[in-house]
Amino acid sequence: MNLANKLTISRIILAGVFILFLFIKGPGAKFMAMAIFLAACITDYYDGYLARKTGDITAFGKLMDPIADKILILGAFLAFVEMEIIPAWMVMVIIARELVITGIRILALSQKKVLSAEMGGKHKTVSQMVAVVSILIFLIIRDLRFSFKHMEDFKIAVYLLMLITVGMTLTSGISYMARNKDIFMGDK
Repeated sequence: MNLANKLTISRIILAGVFILFLFIKGPGAKFMAMAIFLAACITDYYDGYLARKTGDITAFGKLMDPIADKILILGAFLAFVEMEIIPAWMVMVIIARELVITGIRILALSQKKVLSAEMGGKHKTVSQMVAVVSILIFLIIRDLRFSFKHMEDFKIAVYLLMLITVGMTLTSGISYMARNKDIFMGDK
């Protein structure tokens, strides 16, 4: 197994550790959660970079890199729903998109094709990571119990950021489906 694939697997492990720290009370745990999340985000960048640089792009990496992203991001969003930070409908839209795209990837595999992530999907992932970091900052400020008079404004900003993220998620999903319609429509 090459280093890029090891980084991808480490992201899945880091996702679990991130969630663990996210649910521990106190700002120190939230700081640790953010550090772990950022470390996982860095592995997302470097696994692809290393695979391209060394020319060691594998079918495993093409398939597992986006799955590792989904585990990390969806885990965070589901935790935020549990914490009542973001509405469940937003996460349901994101999960639906991810399930449809993963279904297309699995169908492609059955046709002996491996579909890698596209640029729209990468932008979607970055927007989701920015949303998670923003929410983590909100949680840290809240846990520090600062008398932050603009806390309601911050909640509104998080909601708007999530709306943008949901929009980018849908847009990238529709684009991916359009580009790969021959996989699930039976076109040759």
